[in-house]
Amino acid sequence: MDHPIFTKWPAQYPDRLQLFSAPTPNGVKVGIMLEETGLPYEPHRIDIMANESHDPAFLALNPNGKIPAIYDPEGPGGNPLALWESGAILIYLAEKCGQLLPADPGARYETIQWVMWQMGGVGPMFGQLGFFHKFAGREYEDKRPRDRYAAESTRLLGVLDARLADRSWVMGDDYSIADISLLGWVRNLIGFYEAAEIVGFDRFAQVQRWLDAGLARPAVQRGLVVTAT
Repeated sequence: MDHPIFTKWPAQYPDRLQLFSAPTPNGVKVGIMLEETGLPYEPHRIDIMANESHDPAFLALNPNGKIPAIYDPEGPGGNPLALWESGAILIYLAEKCGQLLPADPGARYETIQWVMWQMGGVGPMFGQLGFFHKFAGREYEDKRPRDRYAAESTRLLGVLDARLADRSWVMGDDYSIADISLLGWVRNLIGFYEAAEIVGFDRFAQVQRWLDAGLARPAVQRGLVVTAT
């Protein structure tokens, strides 16, 4: 394997898909997906606190300098594929394995729609709320940014709660990449970010039910920790 990423993170199993990630809400998506599908892979922890995602070797894989990223030695047409952006990776792996993304075109695009909703709304809003509620932003005297992100996060939880009112998973009876994309973010919001009270999470009984069911899945439990150490 001659990609520059392997100068810093060598592959012990070069025939397997290579995962470069960390246990963040975006990072755990791909670990969960790989555990759910059973696709052979080798994980590499990227220490984002040590700024390893901006190491030249990592930037050769992902010029955006964010985790997660993958390198698939057996990509489309048998050619290697480097891929980043967690939503794109979920779709790619679902299509590669024929799992967790409906074959029916209408249901397929509806599933992708919910993944895009997570990528464009839930992730950015929950992440900003975490910054302003728990991290450096909490020291700001002006609470308007925190309140704005709290209000939007609450609205988004309401959208998800309504979606889950008459179904087990985002797409109905079948668990999918839409659920995988969201689980880590909702888990972090009420756990690591300690924001349950500020968003009134107790109001969202369907989201809590869905979260409990998702976190009970053995593959999710494994996927949450594949790059934790």
